[in-house]
Amino acid sequence: MASRLFGTRTAQVTCIGCGESIAEEDAFEYDKHGDIWRREGKEFEYFCKPCYREYCHQNRDGLEELLVAAGAGRTDRETFLQQFCALLADDAAPDGEKP
Repeated sequence: MASRLFGTRTAQVTCIGCGESIAEEDAFEYDKHGDIWRREGKEFEYFCKPCYREYCHQNRDGLEELLVAAGAGRTDRETFLQQFCALLADDAAPDGEKP
């Protein structure tokens, strides 16, 4: 807040939810690996307050690996969704059983 009072500029970041540019000090840090406490060697992304409130705060353990395995960003939407759903079904099945 002091930087605003004295007219110095604060760093601007872009909200990954809506694309708005906001002051870094007013933004919420987002770590796609879900561990904001380990900070070494990381570059964080940011949410503005309205987008942060809409963001799902559920546990994301294993989500990145699941997205990669399903082909996120490397295949078309329909193929990705089929693979993602199949992987989720495999994870939900009792040990040794296929859905």
